Amino acid sequence: MTIPHPSPTDGDPFVKVRILPPPLDVGSTPDHGGGACTFEGITRPDRHPEKGELIALRYEAAEPLTTRRLEALATGIARAHGLHRLEVQHAIGEVPVGRASVRITAVADHRDAAFAACRETIDRLKSEIPIWKQECWVDGSTWSEAATPLPEVLEGVDR
Repeated sequence: MTIPHPSPTDGDPFVKVRILPPPLDVGSTPDHGGGACTFEGITRPDRHPEKGELIALRYEAAEPLTTRRLEALATGIARAHGLHRLEVQHAIGEVPVGRASVRITAVADHRDAAFAACRETIDRLKSEIPIWKQECWVDGSTWSEAATPLPEVLEGVDR
């Protein structure tokens, strides 16, 4: 039996975001036709010239600000792309090589919208959401320069 689903124009899309310790959930399976796109960011092996092999990435977030900003970002993207569903999960804590640190699932009537929403979500998450990444090497650690700078995080925050 097919269960009817409202189109995105009939109401707000389902948006779910979670900031949580690893391992991340496998995600939900879309329960209707159309296009579903899932992106996973997986810690890849790397070698630092002075600190050796990468062991893991360690993520920190400015909670509850991170979740609020991520919900607003995801809701805006889901509406802009006419999605039925957008799920975003980001790990906080240590994520070893080979494990996922971020998972995004976008579901739309058509694959183009799902792909575009996935791409926009990861690109904007990395540049706008207050999550910081520390690279844990065999002989020490370094902080990634790709993190959202603190002044941008605090901009517009009620104090």
